[in-house]
Amino acid sequence: MLFATLCGCEYIGNTNAFFAPRIISGKDNSILPKNSFSLSHPYYKNGDNNKHISSRNEKQTKTVLEMVQSRGLERREEGATPLPGGMTIYLKAGPDGTSVGDCPFAHYVRMILHEKGLEYDVRPCSQDRKPQWLNDYYDGSMPALRHRKECYTESDIIAQYLEFFFEEPSLSGNRKDTDIASESLDGFFPNVAKYLKHTPDADEEDEQLKANLIEALTKIDKQLSEGSEDGSRTGPFIVGNGEKITLLDCSVAPKLFHLKIGLSSFKDNSIDIANQFPSLQKYMDTMFERDSFKQSSYAEEVVVWGWSNARGD
Repeated sequence: MLFATLCGCEYIGNTNAFFAPRIISGKDNSILPKNSFSLSHPYYKNGDNNKHISSRNEKQTKTVLEMVQSRGLERREEGATPLPGGMTIYLKAGPDGTSVGDCPFAHYVRMILHEKGLEYDVRPCSQDRKPQWLNDYYDGSMPALRHRKECYTESDIIAQYLEFFFEEPSLSGNRKDTDIASESLDGFFPNVAKYLKHTPDADEEDEQLKANLIEALTKIDKQLSEGSEDGSRTGPFIVGNGEKITLLDCSVAPKLFHLKIGLSSFKDNSIDIANQFPSLQKYMDTMFERDSFKQSSYAEEVVVWGWSNARGD
């Protein structure tokens, strides 16, 4: 399970990710397993976290949205539609056990929350300090978003929940352009993880992993220089003409942050992004300066700590 050791949160390999909103009891603050759903999401099935917000799999996306819309939950006092407020995100803790850790999936969710102007509390959790209900009913999976009496796990499901019920500002792009952008990200982060985790550095296998990553980065750089269906680009973001930030940007920016730090810390900058992929470098500069990214980020040394653990250093 490649990402289990990477993040301590989401991982590839679980083909039955739970889309499981559950009622939280007001008496004992526990989760009651009401009307949970089982979902074989393409993120887990294909081992590719970059496909989870693509509209290519229309049937899967429709299923997710229908689940989010109906939720199979009892009607709450404030009505069927969720309201802002009362949100808490549970995520991987840093090396001190109390600060925010290096999970890019949690970073993705927090960027969405910031982009939508939604207030929330942050609860970093080490493996031995997770709430009992999170362990009992969600196998300790993080990030987990608790919204009053409901809880959602897996960053892709959380993203769809937030985008569906809190529509403004919209983080959805044109379907065809989103498909094109998603295709350019196919295999990106698995290649990042395989390369950064591999030891010893610079052996034959390492060189092959680097070549695979370069191939993935080439596709992204091309997308950022060509872009939409008609080839026009007028903005800095990854979908379509680049004029609008989308869920895809919020998803990929934290992973590029990990790539940047990992290359300098473990691979002696073996890939020169600025010179080899100028459009990608410009995109990274733009995203890393965005307020939603900075407000939800963590120190570089925390990323180094996380990857050092994954590498067994």
